[in-house]
Amino acid sequence: MDDDSDKLRIDKWLWAARFFKTRSLAVDAVESGKVLVNEVRVKPAKTVGAGDKLDLRLGRYQFLLEVLAISNQRGPAPEAQKLYRETDASREQRALLAAQLKAEQPLFAFKGRPTKRDRRLIAKFKHGE
Repeated sequence: MDDDSDKLRIDKWLWAARFFKTRSLAVDAVESGKVLVNEVRVKPAKTVGAGDKLDLRLGRYQFLLEVLAISNQRGPAPEAQKLYRETDASREQRALLAAQLKAEQPLFAFKGRPTKRDRRLIAKFKHGE
């Protein structure tokens, strides 16, 4: 799992740790400021090593990570999870956000044109029958 050196480019590490499907997606995230290394905005060529702190934003979710190991090969998910440790506060915050987003889902989610049954329900709702 360890590479010859103790440092690796941040974009390669994010890809190997399976946060992004491709390196180009990892590069885009780093360039757009969604990845901070030790609380500093960096470029994709920035090297990271064990002990570095990462602040990663994926959509609405935020991950606070500590780099534990370096690997420039993308392996299975259980191996990738050994490359980092997520803080407890980060895990709790993501769980709260997930619960909040689940609660915000609309009651009626129509896809495409309403069916005959959907139209009856809409009419019943509008006219209070």
